[in-house]
Amino acid sequence: MSVEPFPDPGSPRALFGAEMRRLREAAQLSQAAVAARLGCTQTQVSRLEAATRTPSKSDAERLDRLFASAGGTHFANLYRRITVRPGGPIWFKGWTDEIEPNALVLRSWDPLLIPGLFQTESYARHIFAQEPQMAPERAEELVEARMRRRRVLDRATPPIVHVLIDAGVLRRKVGDPDVMREQLEYLLSASTIPHVSIQVVDPECLPGMAGPFMIAELPHGQPHTVHADSPVEGQITVAPDYVNSVQRRYEAIRLWAYPERISQRMIEDVKNEWI
Repeated sequence: MSVEPFPDPGSPRALFGAEMRRLREAAQLSQAAVAARLGCTQTQVSRLEAATRTPSKSDAERLDRLFASAGGTHFANLYRRITVRPGGPIWFKGWTDEIEPNALVLRSWDPLLIPGLFQTESYARHIFAQEPQMAPERAEELVEARMRRRRVLDRATPPIVHVLIDAGVLRRKVGDPDVMREQLEYLLSASTIPHVSIQVVDPECLPGMAGPFMIAELPHGQPHTVHADSPVEGQITVAPDYVNSVQRRYEAIRLWAYPERISQRMIEDVKNEWI
């Protein structure tokens, strides 16, 4: 007898199931009631929600019609993320195309680099150029995609952005001193935007050593969504236990953060050291 593998809580298929369950419960519908509307069995609905069955395109289309208040293409977008190959920028489009542009609040922590949303073109180019077996033309594509992310800060109603950066990032050399001065100058400029808060974190903050992450607070009662990085592939999840754990870690890191004014002075001082 074959056994279904336990689903990865951060996989697109698990996100599809979690959203299906959330909207069904919000509408006070039973699995049997949803099954009747989808034209399938209750067992099939249960397996979709548990992420032990891969949804079809027609499943996504029927769910978008059933839960039209969620935007009309919500499940179609989730289905598209299931069908594309995992890993790399195509996978990350789930965050940059669907999560980040719609967020009300974005919270990030980075112990290693300037967060991607606030990187300059030169800084980003040096990072991508150092990737193993990275072709120059591919690096340029990634730089352009990173620069496009900035548009989220310019939209009519931009998200509130809270950024925490380890103090060591300011002195981690990426490129030459000119690149670092330009990057820190841009970071200072961004810190004056009314809806952006940038704080430097004391390097003795041990809770931050687990790695970088972002938390998105979304509209319309959608669950908070987390993106956590790894050397191979990031993870996007709405799994409550995972999200709550990351939120607690964020607050633990924030306790080690310097106030914004002091953080700005620290960034300015280090910028002047890059000569």
